[in-house]
Amino acid sequence: MSTTDSDIDRRLGTRIKALRAGAGLTLDALAETAGVSRAMLSRIERGESSPTAQLLGRICGGLGITLSTLFAATEAAVSPLSRRADQTVWRDPATGYVRRNISPAGTGSPVEIVEVEFPPGATVGFDNQRFTGIDQHIHVLEGRLDFSLGDENFMLEAGDCLHMRLDRPTLFRNSSGKTVRYLVTLGQGGPRP
Repeated sequence: MSTTDSDIDRRLGTRIKALRAGAGLTLDALAETAGVSRAMLSRIERGESSPTAQLLGRICGGLGITLSTLFAATEAAVSPLSRRADQTVWRDPATGYVRRNISPAGTGSPVEIVEVEFPPGATVGFDNQRFTGIDQHIHVLEGRLDFSLGDENFMLEAGDCLHMRLDRPTLFRNSSGKTVRYLVTLGQGGPRP
């Protein structure tokens, strides 16, 4: 593991612990709510484990925040400019997918933008049922992404953009032989039609 990966794990752990404490949750309470073992949650909070995207997704669900919000909170000082060299990059140890927070952190903007490089054969799912009022757009830049939203299935190709409310489980799959690059844009949604 590189120094950068260790630093991100430590910052994520510190942030999770602070959010848990701020919500008045014990380690046991968050572990139960998130469906994560107490031992694993403790290791993550101490920066001793590199959690997978699915594990972080469950923890964020237990805290009532999005994965994007968790990563944005680990970023440095506020600036309206987010230079590529300074953006937080995280690699999922289970799938190898690379997640880059590209929107400037801490500006108060209701929109978050994330760039993802999703390797061939990778699959990752999230149980988003704890989120309310969050809209997500997926815009494919390169490649082909198989995506499921609850019981609905979509094949997204370069240039396609899919909008959804984060209120059902999602599943990202790359069944192609090439890396898929896409943007995820999250924001507070308006009332449901």
